[in-house]
Amino acid sequence: MSDLTLMLIKLAFLAVLWLFIIMAVGVIRTDLFGPATSKAKRGAARRSEPRRPKPAPQRGRRNEPRSLVVTKGPLAGTTLDLSSQPIIIGRAKDATLVITDDYASGRHARIFSDNGRWVVEDLGSTNGTYLGQNRLTRPQPLSVGQPIRIGKTVLELRK
Repeated sequence: MSDLTLMLIKLAFLAVLWLFIIMAVGVIRTDLFGPATSKAKRGAARRSEPRRPKPAPQRGRRNEPRSLVVTKGPLAGTTLDLSSQPIIIGRAKDATLVITDDYASGRHARIFSDNGRWVVEDLGSTNGTYLGQNRLTRPQPLSVGQPIRIGKTVLELRK
């Protein structure tokens, strides 16, 4: 094998190695801080989205849950009142419910209202979100008292 061929193989290997390192750092950064969007991208996304009228406030129904309660884990006993705003759960400082769990991602899961019913969605976490004993693969509707597990933390909707 000639010296030139050997040098080209070494350079190609070095380039692939650096590409792997850069991608790994990007994944770790996204997991810790959430997806980065520049102001230009956000402005373009806002302009492309159709404007929707704000929904009228709904009257509270008797069987509708009113709070999200942490039943197990380091934050056991913590209660969040439910509103029309989604609840982001994770380790990130900007999350609605910040949990200090080694098994939680920066932006781990989201709980939101969809036409009067509450839905839980895993946000691409590493260790998954569990509804009862089942790992979430898509957004799932929630019922009162149904356990949501994120690492060692368990949450429930309550009336």
